[in-house]
Amino acid sequence: MRLIIQQQPLAGGGLYAGLVFFGLMLGLAIKTPLVPLHTWLPQAHVDAPGPASAILAGVLLKMGTYGMIRLPLAMLPETFARHALVVGAIALVAIIYGALVALGQGNLKRRIAYTSINHMGYTVLGIAIAASVSDNLAARQLALTGATVEMVAHGLITGALFLICGSFWYRTGSYDLNGYGGLASRAPRLAGLTVLLAFASLGMPGLAGFVAEFQIFAGTFAVYPWLAVLAVVGILVTAALFLDMLRRLFFGKLPDALIEFKDLNRAELTVLSVLGLGVVIVGVYPGFLLQVIDNAGVLLIGGR
Repeated sequence: MRLIIQQQPLAGGGLYAGLVFFGLMLGLAIKTPLVPLHTWLPQAHVDAPGPASAILAGVLLKMGTYGMIRLPLAMLPETFARHALVVGAIALVAIIYGALVALGQGNLKRRIAYTSINHMGYTVLGIAIAASVSDNLAARQLALTGATVEMVAHGLITGALFLICGSFWYRTGSYDLNGYGGLASRAPRLAGLTVLLAFASLGMPGLAGFVAEFQIFAGTFAVYPWLAVLAVVGILVTAALFLDMLRRLFFGKLPDALIEFKDLNRAELTVLSVLGLGVVIVGVYPGFLLQVIDNAGVLLIGGR
């Protein structure tokens, strides 16, 4: 693949390059997934057990966005540049749509699934900015770095949130948010880790999600300011949906059916603590990760 990228067989664009670009982006958009090609994802998450959902969200979805960087961006840079604004607009739709639909979900796992659509929209937005024809090389590199960090952050955060969904299912057999409440005192370790991961997902400073989204927004604002301004709506709705989720799970009156609800066991606590620690480390000290990504980004788009 590296040899093909170096040879640039479709350099300069043209009809053939455009058709190849469209075919690649269509397949990768389904895998990512982008709206309106997202419909397979929510039900797949609901039907899968928690660990399978964690692998799907934490690893497999990234094959779509990694493919966008490795194939269209690296092999078809001129063609991608001509369509970068369209790709960015589609990403904006995914950001806002994913957040709004997640807010309306009463099923815990479907709510987390739709936040994946929202967050992968941020990643694609960063990739689109990196591919744009802007002369602001620093902004494009910043957006690409943010998109890559978002892949790492989303894998840690949403993978852990799906494992938490599995913990709820294991104890009650239900994802219905209306059946919960008042668990902060009954399961403080579960509550604490869920709050940490929810705040990371909504972009709280000091956590991994903020590092990624700040770079994506800064790069986007320098190239397409109106896209950045509109995408902020997604952050606001994301904050609302996670705060509502925390309220419905952990606060209010404890239902009688949850009197015997057990807190996280040792195995669950160990796995979730490791993932939570990763979220904090990337948020507080991202330099070790950013250096690697920045170097790769310079090689990828520095010469264009």
